[in-house]
Amino acid sequence: MVYDGGVAETITSFRKELFHMADKALKGVPVEFVYRGVVFTVSPEKKKSKLENLVGQPTLAPGVDLEQAGKELFAEMQAEWLEDWSEEGLG
Repeated sequence: MVYDGGVAETITSFRKELFHMADKALKGVPVEFVYRGVVFTVSPEKKKSKLENLVGQPTLAPGVDLEQAGKELFAEMQAEWLEDWSEEGLG
């Protein structure tokens, strides 16, 4: 595990924080530990795409009938047009 000092932690420290360190590695943070004088680096086999972390969000209120809302909007716009045209003597 590499911290601000850039020094790899012991395998005992790594073992204590195994799941936390695995999560860090998944996020792309370098994770290193020393065992018998050899530095090991832990990284996922396949780097996870940043897009895979995106979570979908609802874009409309539940139960909204878009077809009916479109018809209502069109009728409202049409009424406004007719009113504008009648004021200008076009209708």
